[in-house]
Amino acid sequence: MADPELDAIRKQRLAELQGRHADGASEQSRQEAKQREDDMRNNILAQVLSQEARARLNNLALVKPEKAKAVENYLIQMARYGQLGGKVSLVCHSQCESSNFSDV
Repeated sequence: MADPELDAIRKQRLAELQGRHADGASEQSRQEAKQREDDMRNNILAQVLSQEARARLNNLALVKPEKAKAVENYLIQMARYGQLGGKVSLVCHSQCESSNFSDV
């Protein structure tokens, strides 16, 4: 007594709902992965930057987010390769002029 057209519509609707559920789950997993990555970056930066340097980097991020991200990436890379001897403190302007980040 079931109408084949009705069955087809039900199957299509079920497939759509399952697809949406799978998309929602993958979106959630992407967000969780991004959150873990952000936490890892923040932990590394907290280990290698002094409070003063961290505050200055956060101020830079407000004005020039792309520059701040570049500095963060550079610091994280240096930390991973063991190129930092200790915590990075506030850098004076004269040192910045001679570095790659002269317009920071």
